[in-house]
Amino acid sequence: MIESNILVTGLIVFFARICDVSIGTIRTIVTVQGRTMIAFILAVFEIVIWLAVVSTVINQVKDQPVLIIFYALGYATGNVVGIKVEGKLAFGLIILRVICREKGDVLAARLRELGQPVTKFVGEGMRGPVIELYIACRRKNLKWILAEVNSFDKDAFYVVEQARSMSKILKPVSTPLGGWRSIGKRK
Repeated sequence: MIESNILVTGLIVFFARICDVSIGTIRTIVTVQGRTMIAFILAVFEIVIWLAVVSTVINQVKDQPVLIIFYALGYATGNVVGIKVEGKLAFGLIILRVICREKGDVLAARLRELGQPVTKFVGEGMRGPVIELYIACRRKNLKWILAEVNSFDKDAFYVVEQARSMSKILKPVSTPLGGWRSIGKRK
């Protein structure tokens, strides 16, 4: 049986590792996206937490080897939590290319009606003419845009690409609210 003071220390190590690894995961993603100031601030918090945890574990691991398990589980859990948190924050810019065989014009009009800028290209696919919709947007808008795409054309083919930088990004005039932001808008 683990003593209560060791259990408390282990749980602190576990949750602190979740925090610093989550921050590190998000920091890595924003670094790749070129967001240097956010990466800098996150790195400071990450290393402060990490040093506190590592010094605690190193000082006590000889007498309490169970802390290694708490440390390792916190690290593994922190990776998953960091990825999930970053996915919810949806930092960054993307290029969405949608290829439609029949409903490209209608879909482009609908997205523009919602305020989303769309560039339309006419092309030739394997089975005939297609329309490609080129959409530069924030990653957080991808979910509602893809919902519109799927509601208009279930057979549409799309590709999402990471965009490192853009000369400018036009925000949609009206973005459908989701999650906690939609609570006050329910009727």
